[in-house]
Amino acid sequence: MFMVAPSCLFSTKNGRVDSEDRRSRHCPYLDTINSLSPFPTGRGLKSHAYIHSVQFSHHVFLNLHTLKFYCLPDNYEIIDSSLEDITYVLKPTFTKQQIANLDKQAKLSRAYDGTTYLPGIVGLNNIKANDYANAVLQALSNVPPLRNYFLEEDNYKNIKRPPGDIMFLLVQRFGELMRKLWNPRNFKAHVSPHEMLQAVVLCSKKTFQITKQGDGVDFLSWFLNALHSALGGTKKKKKTIVTDVFQGSMRIFTKKLPHPDLPAEEKEQLLHNDEYQETMVESTFMYLTLDLPTAPLYKDEKEQLIIPQVPLFNILAKFNGITEKEYKTYKENFLKRFQLTKLPPYLIFCIKRFTKNNFFVEKNPTIVNFPITNVDLREYLSEEVQAVHKNTTYDLIANIVHDGKPSEGSYRIHVLHHGTGKWYELQDLQVTDILPQMITLSEAYIQIWKRRDNDETNQQGA
Repeated sequence: MFMVAPSCLFSTKNGRVDSEDRRSRHCPYLDTINSLSPFPTGRGLKSHAYIHSVQFSHHVFLNLHTLKFYCLPDNYEIIDSSLEDITYVLKPTFTKQQIANLDKQAKLSRAYDGTTYLPGIVGLNNIKANDYANAVLQALSNVPPLRNYFLEEDNYKNIKRPPGDIMFLLVQRFGELMRKLWNPRNFKAHVSPHEMLQAVVLCSKKTFQITKQGDGVDFLSWFLNALHSALGGTKKKKKTIVTDVFQGSMRIFTKKLPHPDLPAEEKEQLLHNDEYQETMVESTFMYLTLDLPTAPLYKDEKEQLIIPQVPLFNILAKFNGITEKEYKTYKENFLKRFQLTKLPPYLIFCIKRFTKNNFFVEKNPTIVNFPITNVDLREYLSEEVQAVHKNTTYDLIANIVHDGKPSEGSYRIHVLHHGTGKWYELQDLQVTDILPQMITLSEAYIQIWKRRDNDETNQQGA
């Protein structure tokens, strides 16, 4: 049995460290290790660890802060190269060269329990109702520049935060999760997101929980903005890896409408007032919300509800600078149109499936028909922007699906493994390969698209 001690206390005699603490040697009990268990602090004579070692003959303990092994009750440090595998699993590290090669290799890793897995394509435990967060975290872990930044702790460990600021915990835990998901030497072919999710519960003030189903889009929006802020980013000036990867910009044209109950003459007169003239603002975005057409209520001849389908480009027309959509507030109505002015390296689509009112949440089951490669967004840019935007073609790399009813449904995700060019479906601990053609049949909810840069060609072959 191998026990994990979160921290250790040195036993002392006459105010000095006992000579036993200075000894380092091989340990005769290493062959008895068959499992890992968490254990309380300390290794002094009165500590829980010391007493446990005497009562239950569990002798090997690890300090999680120093990653040093100790033998109790003898109380000496153990030096043995065979223990390096354990410390590496607890704190994986990556060199710049290893990170650079992650998307160039298709090599399977063998976990210590004998199973094989692709680093990065790894299941996450569903503790109770956290599949919504699992899917988002797995999607983000397969965005190469974001992943690479967090794999290397030196990129953010020296960021200064105000005293008492807990939000940086998100950065630390996300980095730890990235390193575990991409670890080529895991004990098992899945990873627990428990520490990451505890940080989410704490930092969101319980808005997002482990025991209660949440909304994937709400979580994604909060998480990206929280990460950006925790890394020292601001709304306008200071950028971070989050905005470098996902932030685009658009023009929003807004025109106030006269009240629909007014006489036609009065409406006509009001339209000449300054208050009713179209205004334009520049705005940034982390993701684009795509609106689905209203689902039909009628049934077919077999009394089965028809599930409608809509092409992706139909719902993208919202951003062509021409299509107008009416937005209603409590008192006023507006017409808005949108035009993209900057496309980010990685573009997130959130397909609006849920409509909330005072009584219930309704889900739109419309299937979006989309190609998984070669989506060109040039026509959604203004002419002057087109001239400077050389690369406007995108390929899908992640597709989050919501199945079932709004409040009782579940999440799964399709991700592209860049090294193999193959697609995989992940639902909590389950990992299976999937044909690209099957991806488009699902109720897609969140998608991440990668922009092709320079002469980059499509590697997916689909």
